[in-house]
Amino acid sequence: MTESRIKRLATTLMDATTDKDPLVQEQIYNALCYLGESEPEEILNACDEYLRQHDKLAYPHRVIILKAMETVVKNNIALLDKSTAKVVIFLASNEMTKSKEVIRDWQQAASNVLVAVGQRFINKVMEEVLTKFQPGILPHYFVMQTFANLSVSNVFGMVPFLNSILGTMLPMLGMAKQDHMKSVFCYALQHFSESIQEYLANLDKAPDPTVRKDTFSNEIFSAYEVLFNSWLQHREAKLRLAVVEAMGPMSYLMPGEKLEEQLPKLIPGILALYKKHTEAFYISKSLCQILEASVNIGSRSLDVQLDSLLGTLHPQICAPADPSIPLTVKNHTEVLRCFTVLACSFPDRVLAFLLPKLESSNERTRVGTLLIMRQIINSAPSQMEIKKPFILSSMKLPLQDSNNKVKRAVVQVISAMAHHGYLEQPGGEAMMEFLVRQCALPSDAQPKKQPPDADDLTSDSVQSISVNTLFLLSTTVDRMSNVLWPYLLEFVTPIQFTNALTPLCKSLMYLAVKKQEEGENASLIRYDLNANLPSPYALTTRLLVVSSQPYVGDCRGAAALRLLTVLHYSVHPALDQLWSKQVPLLVEHIEENTERSLSQKEWEEKLLLFLQETLAAVSDNTWICHFVTEMCRQLNSYNGFPLEKNFLYKCIGTTLGACASKDLVQKQLQELLETARYHEEAEREGLASCFGICAINHLEETLAKLEDFVRSDVFKKSVGLFSIFKDRSDNEVEKIKSTLILCYGYVAMYAPKELVLSRIEADILKNVFQYFNTKVLGIKVETKDLTLKLCLIRSICMISQAIYNGVKCGDFIFSRKAELVAQMVEFIKAEPLEAMRTPVRQRAMITCTYLVILEPHLSDPDRTELIDTCLASVLALPPLEPVKEREENGGDALHREMLYGDTISALKDLLKSLLQRNLTPHGLQDMFAHLGPWIKSNKEHERQRAVEVSAALLEFYLSKLNVSTVIPFYNLGVLTALFSPRCSDSLASVRQHAVDCVYCLLYIQLCYEGFARDHRDEMVEGLKALKKGLEEPDFTVLFHTCNNIAMVIGKRVPPDQLMSLLLAMFEGLADPDRNCSRAATVMINSLLKERGGVLQEKVPDIMSIIHSKLEEVDEEHIRKAAQQTVYILASQHKSVVVSSLLGSSLPFDSHTCAMWRSLATEPTLTSQILEQLLEKVNRDVPYKESKCFLLGSGSERIATPLPLAATCALYEIMSAPESGAAVLGLYPPLFVTLLLRVSCTVGVQLPKNLQSRERRSSSHGQAPRSLHPCSCAVETLKAMLARGGSEEVARAVSSAGGWELMASPERHHDGIAVLASAMARHAGPRLPLIVKNLIPTLSSVFDSQRITTTAFFAELLSSNVVNDLILLETMMDNMTGRQKDACMLVRMLALRGLGNIASGSPEKVRKHGAKLLASMVNGMDDKDDPHNLVALEAMSSLSKLLDHLEERDIQSMLLHIAIRIRPFFDSEQPDLRQSSIVLFGNLTKFSEGNCEVFFEQILNGLVTLLLHLQDPKPEVVKACKFALRMCGPNMGCEGLCDMFLNHLREDRSLHYGEFMNNVCKHLMQSYPEMLNRLILTNLFYFKSNWVDIRAAAPMFIGFLVLHVDEDHCQQVDLDQLISALNLLLKDPVPAVRVKVAETLGRLVRIL
Repeated sequence: MTESRIKRLATTLMDATTDKDPLVQEQIYNALCYLGESEPEEILNACDEYLRQHDKLAYPHRVIILKAMETVVKNNIALLDKSTAKVVIFLASNEMTKSKEVIRDWQQAASNVLVAVGQRFINKVMEEVLTKFQPGILPHYFVMQTFANLSVSNVFGMVPFLNSILGTMLPMLGMAKQDHMKSVFCYALQHFSESIQEYLANLDKAPDPTVRKDTFSNEIFSAYEVLFNSWLQHREAKLRLAVVEAMGPMSYLMPGEKLEEQLPKLIPGILALYKKHTEAFYISKSLCQILEASVNIGSRSLDVQLDSLLGTLHPQICAPADPSIPLTVKNHTEVLRCFTVLACSFPDRVLAFLLPKLESSNERTRVGTLLIMRQIINSAPSQMEIKKPFILSSMKLPLQDSNNKVKRAVVQVISAMAHHGYLEQPGGEAMMEFLVRQCALPSDAQPKKQPPDADDLTSDSVQSISVNTLFLLSTTVDRMSNVLWPYLLEFVTPIQFTNALTPLCKSLMYLAVKKQEEGENASLIRYDLNANLPSPYALTTRLLVVSSQPYVGDCRGAAALRLLTVLHYSVHPALDQLWSKQVPLLVEHIEENTERSLSQKEWEEKLLLFLQETLAAVSDNTWICHFVTEMCRQLNSYNGFPLEKNFLYKCIGTTLGACASKDLVQKQLQELLETARYHEEAEREGLASCFGICAINHLEETLAKLEDFVRSDVFKKSVGLFSIFKDRSDNEVEKIKSTLILCYGYVAMYAPKELVLSRIEADILKNVFQYFNTKVLGIKVETKDLTLKLCLIRSICMISQAIYNGVKCGDFIFSRKAELVAQMVEFIKAEPLEAMRTPVRQRAMITCTYLVILEPHLSDPDRTELIDTCLASVLALPPLEPVKEREENGGDALHREMLYGDTISALKDLLKSLLQRNLTPHGLQDMFAHLGPWIKSNKEHERQRAVEVSAALLEFYLSKLNVSTVIPFYNLGVLTALFSPRCSDSLASVRQHAVDCVYCLLYIQLCYEGFARDHRDEMVEGLKALKKGLEEPDFTVLFHTCNNIAMVIGKRVPPDQLMSLLLAMFEGLADPDRNCSRAATVMINSLLKERGGVLQEKVPDIMSIIHSKLEEVDEEHIRKAAQQTVYILASQHKSVVVSSLLGSSLPFDSHTCAMWRSLATEPTLTSQILEQLLEKVNRDVPYKESKCFLLGSGSERIATPLPLAATCALYEIMSAPESGAAVLGLYPPLFVTLLLRVSCTVGVQLPKNLQSRERRSSSHGQAPRSLHPCSCAVETLKAMLARGGSEEVARAVSSAGGWELMASPERHHDGIAVLASAMARHAGPRLPLIVKNLIPTLSSVFDSQRITTTAFFAELLSSNVVNDLILLETMMDNMTGRQKDACMLVRMLALRGLGNIASGSPEKVRKHGAKLLASMVNGMDDKDDPHNLVALEAMSSLSKLLDHLEERDIQSMLLHIAIRIRPFFDSEQPDLRQSSIVLFGNLTKFSEGNCEVFFEQILNGLVTLLLHLQDPKPEVVKACKFALRMCGPNMGCEGLCDMFLNHLREDRSLHYGEFMNNVCKHLMQSYPEMLNRLILTNLFYFKSNWVDIRAAAPMFIGFLVLHVDEDHCQQVDLDQLISALNLLLKDPVPAVRVKVAETLGRLVRIL
């Protein structure tokens, strides 16, 4: 019986192989394999029988079964007995050969079965398959393939058969006519040959160690003759490749003499194939094997073939390998192996062939040849040893190649040569020089002209490869140390190797450290043995100069400095201590910074200090003289490197300063002046700074040399020569003069002050003006040369600074100050006003800043002209272009922006410098007399700049102020009025700076009143906090901030200045900036309010015109006045005001709204007006029914106008904060009226005339909010709550979306519930009066009002507050009374309310239990409930009540309820499923009394609950988890209970399959007798509408079967189960079929 069931299961699965879904097929295969693991022989026999019986089964389905058989055989090969093996072999053999045609998938699967069995039963397999392999009859294709695969998988088993197989096979070769048969014979011969080779290589492990190569040689040769002579010539490419693949391994087994005999034909034959096949890998692989076999037999005929071999193989390497096609890369490897074989045997011939190719004009030929050279250098070292000089000399041409691919190949060859000792030979240095040249390639340069190959290299990649190679050779190839050291030092100083410095320095440092470790410190650099090495002075200069730009060239600064440290002994023995301490600090500074963060000036100062210390440490004048001479010699090397050259000049200046020889100093200075390239700015700067630094120690020599140079022939010749070329003359001479002028400036700045002051006017300035080509002392500039101008300005600036910083500054009277200032003013005036292109303005103003400090004082006219000229020159410039345009314009725009910023800073510094000379209120007034027009300019950019400068000046004034006597700050009012309206300027930056100005002015006033400068006034400090409000141009914020600023000013301005302040403010009303004029009105009003109700007497006159005034101009101060007026009128005539305002047309315009809001100012008045409006809302009906004329539509409700207008008015009044007290006093009537107003307006429409008016007003932007009746009512209720102190209620309703729900006809009651909940939480004490006012509405004729009140009460019952307020019984009775209401929604809400008592007043549930339970059961049985909505509510409410009911009340109803709700578990409505399942979970708490009866109900529902864990609705899944957790303790199985509690937590995701596996395990351990019942329940769900549940049901059964004991298997009706599964196996959804197939596999456990 067991056999037939296993077979039946297997048969069922095999029947299902016809399924077209690949996942189902895969699962069927897995299920068969699973069955096979349990009963391998049984399943193999079943498969055998099935395939034999189903002869017509299509081959794709047979393949699945055969693959399963292969897996079962592989996994259980050791367990199979011979009989089963024979059955399987016979079946597989028949399946493989049944069709004479080749059907690859099917026959391959059968062949694989045979190969699997052959692992153990090789003899049986061969016995069967050899029957299909008869002499004289061409075998089946897969017979040969099976032989081939067996020979690979079981070498020792198959080789003994091969001799006879080969004997039978050879005659068949001639019979094979079809290509596929010829291919399979080749495949077999290839694998036979490979397995024979493996057998012979492992004879020590072989079963028959007597087997020899010659056993097979003759047969293999016979086969070879057919393959080579006949099949290799075939036109079919695949066959030719199969032949070639076979011939490679066969060549090893051919008799030596036969192979030798065949080589003259064989090699040309193979080589000829390269022309016929694009894919050359198999040809190359086979050729390599043939060549190896030929070499092994010591072939003599290979010599003859060599030329053709080399000629054919060489192009294979020259064609670049495509990395995306793996076989091309493999082909390259095989061809290179061929060259290795040939080079080992014929080194001379191979080199003679290759080396001339290096001269080819074809780039690929050169690259390919170099690749081969690298290969044979590496793989044939012994043969190449004596060829080294020959190979090195032949590399001369490749070293000059400009092609990047060739360069890379040369670098790779050099790397190979280094490892094998080539570079130690003569000619090795040229290779190293080439490598260094490649390291020096510019990393960002592109090759000039490249062939259009997609894979071509850039010089960047050649450089990176070269850098890596150099470092590796230096650090990993020991024999290279003596080659590279000290040779690499020769490349450090030549400028053309600059880009290679970083790798050079790193390599040299490594080599030097290695030498030192070997004890060669003292003789590290042997100049006696290496004449070409750079001197210590040259090395030190070079490494120091390149360190000045430390991040260039892959951070060369650190590498250069580290190398310098290592070379310290060779530079000078005295430097050991200094450099070993200082250099690491310099390197650390580089590494701590980045290119962006490093201060270049600070870094150069560090390096120059290091140089000074070095010179001091050496303290050897001869050494220093040699050093400075070398520095000067290197200057010309740095042409084209302006930054490095500039730094070298500074180094020369520093070194000359340390030089004791005056003659040498003058000689070198003369040489510098003669050789300088004056037309380059960096050169002029460098030369000037060199002179300046030199003057620190050699002032006399420096000044003398500058004067001598002008008188010298060199200078005169330059001027004379240039005068011949008119255009060039001026320009070049000006550049020389510019440089000399700059030199004097630097000399003045650097030279000792005690020496230089006396020389300034007598020597320095005299010569500066002489070079500036001025005839008289009053400088009249005619030159147009910008460089000359800038150099003069800078020079005068440095001279001024020198005087200012001089020791005797106070005593020094600078007689030429005024004319210098006038000259600067002329320069500034000459600059164009339409744009800022040069730094002349900025530099001239900086110079003036230092000049005005010096004595004597400037005259008033000069001072005025200076200020006005500078202000006009800077403030009137056009604004910078917007940020976006600046980004598009790139560097130029960025340069302009920086220049502009620097110029503004220079202007501020100059004005501060002028103000410093007259730090009084008068001086301040004078300064703002100049600035005033700019501050009030109608151009934004001018205002912005002027106010920014003003803020800086006032801050400076305050910081420098030192009041000794209390004096009046007479102009405070005028200045405050100038700036305070600007706090509302249209530009944010102006607003911010204006506050700063007012802040400073008030503190200046406090200082003049006698307060200390560090005194802090709380009110004035408040201004700083107000700045935040000025960031955004929001008028409300600006108004508020300006008002606060005015209050501060009003409290801090002295009484005598108040009127002047107000008068000046009134002038501000005409300000061209509207924001500022508005700010002026706000500030005037604020100042007036400080004096008390000035506007009171004007109220009667304003009321008649106020509305029209508001329409004319929307200004804040007018609106304030209007609201004040309306309030006064209303306090006298409230009824008239209310009536007239209600008579305004709806919707109210913004001005009417503002007037309504003004009525909220005083609580008593507001209360009276609110009562009037409530009476108007309640007096009229809320809507009128109007019949529609549209076909098929009923009546519609139209709102009545008076309650609507009164509702809008209530909103406006209550939206004003001042109405709070009045609203609190009328809270209950306001709340109830508005709640019922909302209820009555849901779905109500506006009258037609108002609809069109609302559309018009909204299109004109007049209506501040919707006029829709319901929206109006909701907004008004919101406003009432907010103003009545219930903001929390309004917020809670809003965050829960309650207001939107309230306005929805379908969800209105949900919105009311949200409101009631919020009221209970946040406004409990208000509820008694509200409930009292609402109870009568439960009998209202309006359904809407009954629904609203019931919904409100229902939600209130969920809060304990109703119990605390003694409202519970009243409200519960009212809810019970609503159970017979005609409206279904009212009935449902009443049940909800009764259920809510469980959460609101749980302690009262027990008392009223019977009554509540009866209501719930009646609700479940409600007859007028077509959609089960009342039943659903009853179940939900009962779930809530259960915890608090008496057990005796429940016990009697328990079974009735459980049975009543069971059908809902599988309801189509998700909420019914959820509620019934949750209720079921709650009922389990009461099952103790009826334990057995209820346990039966749990078992009835268990499968359903477990399957619904796969429910499509998450809420139902959550309910199932809850119910199962509740059922767990009642199931009597601790493991199951723990699982439900742990795995079914709400917050935990569930791995359903794993969970069900464990559940079934516990179920079968605890309730094995339930197996059949559980399976039958699952069968019911095979027809479920939900896919996931249909898939879960068979999986459930599968896991039950997996874990049941054998003793309980018999209770299952297996036939019924298999039939049901079989039927489900035809389900349209693949996922279901997959689970069925999986379960069918598991049924083996219960057979």
